[in-house]
Amino acid sequence: MCIKPFNEVERVLNNSASAWIKLVGYIRTNYIMDERWNDKDELKFKRSGKTLATFYVRDGYFVLLLIFGKQERAVFEEKKSQFPEYILNYYDSSKTFHDGKWMFIEVHNEEVVDSLIKMINIKKRPNRKKEEL
Repeated sequence: MCIKPFNEVERVLNNSASAWIKLVGYIRTNYIMDERWNDKDELKFKRSGKTLATFYVRDGYFVLLLIFGKQERAVFEEKKSQFPEYILNYYDSSKTFHDGKWMFIEVHNEEVVDSLIKMINIKKRPNRKKEEL
């Protein structure tokens, strides 16, 4: 498990680096999670065997993998009108497996960061208390 220095990741991400900073920073600030790099291009946030989110570094952008189980899908369906078409297209076109709907969402800039934070909150409520900061 090698933690990559951010400047290495930033060089590859280019214009999507600020979106990476906001999303990863949001998770680090609001959740108690284990972080795992796969020594290549994958950063996973897990706790007690459950994955909150997985980030894949690509050339010029990154992919955020969120897996919504049955309950998360029901909540998302209720709030669907709050999300932009870009997110809805990923949601609607993602395959649902026995363990949930696997959404591999490409992030090229900050435009969808707020929506992705809402989706992360649907997946799991923040578990870090303000005193722990």
